[in-house]
Amino acid sequence: MQKLLIFLFFGVAIAFYAYANPKADFNSDSKNGIQFHKGSWEEALQAAKKEHKLIFLDIYATWCGPCKLLKMHTFSNAEVGKLYNQNFVNVSLDGEKGDGAMLADKYAIRGYPSLLFIDGDGNIVGQTTGYYSPKEFIKIGHSILKN
Repeated sequence: MQKLLIFLFFGVAIAFYAYANPKADFNSDSKNGIQFHKGSWEEALQAAKKEHKLIFLDIYATWCGPCKLLKMHTFSNAEVGKLYNQNFVNVSLDGEKGDGAMLADKYAIRGYPSLLFIDGDGNIVGQTTGYYSPKEFIKIGHSILKN
């Protein structure tokens, strides 16, 4: 019971922080962090094939607290940017609009943020959900690259 209360407390604290600090601009990239692909999903698939890279796909919602935290603290980190920009075609889409909604349906997304690693043919090779610190997110990237 005590663990459940602690979990709920931290969940509420993260949500409150994100809503009270709505600085995450999902349409712009930080200078040193992950640079997200600006074209269509089909163009991202083509780029992944051409460059022999996997796609890192962030499916978010604008109202999602952990999504805002990822954007502000993890995706903007220079070390995260270096790893992901060199090794992945990075795509970030609103799961409630356009290509994002289509992909959320295709990949049966049930929560935000959903973080998927996809090959150039559109097949999922890894996925996770939730907020990760820069250090944790770098470990995820290295783990995906090893497979």
